[in-house]
Amino acid sequence: MSGNLKKYYLFFTFLLVSFLFFKCKSSKNTLTLTFDKINYPIDNQFNEQKIELGEKLFFDKRLSLDETVSCATCHKPGLAFTDGLAVSDGVLGRKTTRNSSSILNAAFLPKVMFDGEVATLEMQAIVPIQEHTEMAMKMKDLIEKLRKIPEYQDAAKKIFNRDFDPFVLTRSIAAYERTLISDNSNFDKYYYQKRKFALSKNARAGFKVFSEKLYCTKCHSLPYFTTFKIENNGYTELNSEDLGRFRIHSDSNDIGKFKVPSLRNVSATAPYMHDGRFETLSEVIDFYANGGRNVYNQSEIIKKFTLTKKEKSQLIEFLENLEDF
Repeated sequence: MSGNLKKYYLFFTFLLVSFLFFKCKSSKNTLTLTFDKINYPIDNQFNEQKIELGEKLFFDKRLSLDETVSCATCHKPGLAFTDGLAVSDGVLGRKTTRNSSSILNAAFLPKVMFDGEVATLEMQAIVPIQEHTEMAMKMKDLIEKLRKIPEYQDAAKKIFNRDFDPFVLTRSIAAYERTLISDNSNFDKYYYQKRKFALSKNARAGFKVFSEKLYCTKCHSLPYFTTFKIENNGYTELNSEDLGRFRIHSDSNDIGKFKVPSLRNVSATAPYMHDGRFETLSEVIDFYANGGRNVYNQSEIIKKFTLTKKEKSQLIEFLENLEDF
């Protein structure tokens, strides 16, 4: 190797090493998104075979009375695990009374369902299966049916060392649902990974509107974009058929209260509100800009505000960048 060629070789080697060094050094200083560690129940620890079984059950329409509805009927992966309907379709042409919520990041929910009353994902799995307007199956009949399916019975024996039963059913579905994590949106890349250009200029301005000008983060705080609390957002009037959490304990303090949903993937989960009344994010923003409906028990957080046309557009663009599924 000639002297000049050797010099060029050493020079480019130095550049490469320097680049890798500074890249590694900068990566150590990069802020990363830290969701809470998933708290697996003592009786339902992480197990890949259990998750695989749960996924099969999640998509199996045989869990419903007329074999037309599965968990995935209301929670479609391509719609951020919602169904795109105002209220969901059940068996025999029946309609549910509420809009289907996304189950992405359900692993972190302290309480489940719109009423915020169900304690675990394992318990939640029982609700739609037995609900008259959803899957309408008697648990005893369902277990007898599924136990006769060799694939399910064999898996129950192998994974749980027991016959297929409600324990196997609920633990498997819940195990699968805990794997549905959404934490790598364009916003996450911008805010946590410090990739400035992961968001457009308008989307970055929209985040400022969301987090600084308005009160959005009081109910939709980072990183989950929800506080997980039960609130009255000013939507439910006293003559409404569905009075929210009130139906659980008949406590007037609960009238109109529903669990605050996450805004992650919100652009893919229309229509909005518990009854799917609003078809667009623009309508939702207009509702809050008007200060809700000034209904009984409305949260003090809900206040009127004014946005310019540009600010509203920026806010919507920001919300669209919370998508990751």
